[in-house]
Amino acid sequence: MKTLIRIIFALVVLGLVALAAIIFVPPFLTKPDGTVAADWKPAAGEGQYATQMADCQACHTAEGGKPFAGGRAIESPMGTIWSSNITPDPKTGIGNWTYEQFHAALVDGIAPGGVHLYPAMPYENYRHLKEEDIRAIWDYVHNDVAAVDNPVKETKLAFPFDQRWGIRLWNWLALDKPGFHPDGKASESDALARGAYLVQALGHCAACHSPRDQFMAEDGKSVDDPAFLTGGEIDGWIAPDLRTAKSALQTWSDQDLKDYLTTGRNAHSAVTGEMQLVVGDSLQYMKDEDADAMVAYLRAISDAKPSPRPQPVANQRTTDRLDAADDPTTAKLKAAKDLSDGELLYLNNCSACHMPDGQGAPGVFPALAGNSLVTAATTKGLTEVILNGAAMPSTEKRPERLKMPAYADRLSNADIATLETFLRGAWGNSAPSVAEDDVKSVRP
Repeated sequence: MKTLIRIIFALVVLGLVALAAIIFVPPFLTKPDGTVAADWKPAAGEGQYATQMADCQACHTAEGGKPFAGGRAIESPMGTIWSSNITPDPKTGIGNWTYEQFHAALVDGIAPGGVHLYPAMPYENYRHLKEEDIRAIWDYVHNDVAAVDNPVKETKLAFPFDQRWGIRLWNWLALDKPGFHPDGKASESDALARGAYLVQALGHCAACHSPRDQFMAEDGKSVDDPAFLTGGEIDGWIAPDLRTAKSALQTWSDQDLKDYLTTGRNAHSAVTGEMQLVVGDSLQYMKDEDADAMVAYLRAISDAKPSPRPQPVANQRTTDRLDAADDPTTAKLKAAKDLSDGELLYLNNCSACHMPDGQGAPGVFPALAGNSLVTAATTKGLTEVILNGAAMPSTEKRPERLKMPAYADRLSNADIATLETFLRGAWGNSAPSVAEDDVKSVRP
């Protein structure tokens, strides 16, 4: 009995010592790897480009706010996290930070004073940035971005998530070794290596497009992990699968994929949700060779050979685009007889743009047939688009800002549920029906 008591006592002491170490011992910080000289300066425009490809502005700019001044609300399963001011303002931004402190924030998720950043900051991915890119981003935000005095709202999460020392445990579970380490596919050519770097590190695609494990860490950061880029969920929105045979990307041509990344639209689809910001603030500025490298890498790691759908032809009559006999939904909508409530709602509200065949218009109105937003496992994204409308980003290649109107005042929750149920089962789509309460939970 005494022996058992001693063992329990020893375990308790060890646990307390470990807890004290976690809380009070300063965290280990990854030092710059020394591959870049201390007096190194990026070429003109290099820092801005690296910052754009890292998509810093999207998260660190509030809606209607000044660039990089923080204050954007980022919804997480733990609660609302407010993005920080990363302008060189000395009081409310990072004007008093050193490069080493900036490096630690990007690579280790640790701010000055040993404060652990919440992993809404994608340091899981940024820890694979090359040293010259970290230095280039630092040079840009420190010297070229305008300083903005903007004290942002303090992040206050409920217990136990307000105990930031606990993130240290999460880091031990979630983080792998720093630096970029090309996987097998990436090592086959310089273009694939560049594409892998853009996807895995700088563009941090897995932060949204990979699922999360039981510890809320990315379940897959590279092609060696089967779950890598097989789809994720952000605040109820589905970040679609980019890799498997089920992915909509397998029905697009390489040009379709490149157009989607750089303009936010292609012949079949258009960006919604967070991807509007990603394209508008980041990917539209991607160099042509980088866009080709990213497409090549996504194709190289795909589980299936792409089988692109025929391109819809702009201005072609919908009656000529698809033989009604080949699709029962199209035939019934064109006949306009004995329509269900869902079919009536579609004809009265949607068909003028998305057409009776659900194919929309190339680069203007996205197709609903085979659309991953329409058939997603969770319907919050689709419901928000119908309630609030959606706008394509204005980009250098496609400056027109096309906007779908909001239907919150026009359609009831029951109407929207009926319409969504129709969309999810039309033109070959196959997804479960939507209940009125599903819509009610999303409507403000």
